Amino acid sequence: MRKPWLSRTLEEKLMAKCPKCGTQVANPRKKWTMAGRPDKSGKRMQLEIGLFDCPKCKKPFREVLSKKKV
Repeated sequence: MRKPWLSRTLEEKLMAKCPKCGTQVANPRKKWTMAGRPDKSGKRMQLEIGLFDCPKCKKPFREVLSKKKV
């Protein structure tokens, strides 16, 4: 059983979970970066987003792959 307070492993970070059926998907079809909304101090987050296609239910979904302050 995975402890929620421990950091995720590298393999789990690269995998995305389909929100409809829960299938783990390994490779994104497309990746891009974008600026997120600013926080209270005015700093923005740079987000890397991946577009995944579920092999089981055939639905596309997006997931944030990484975040960093800019």
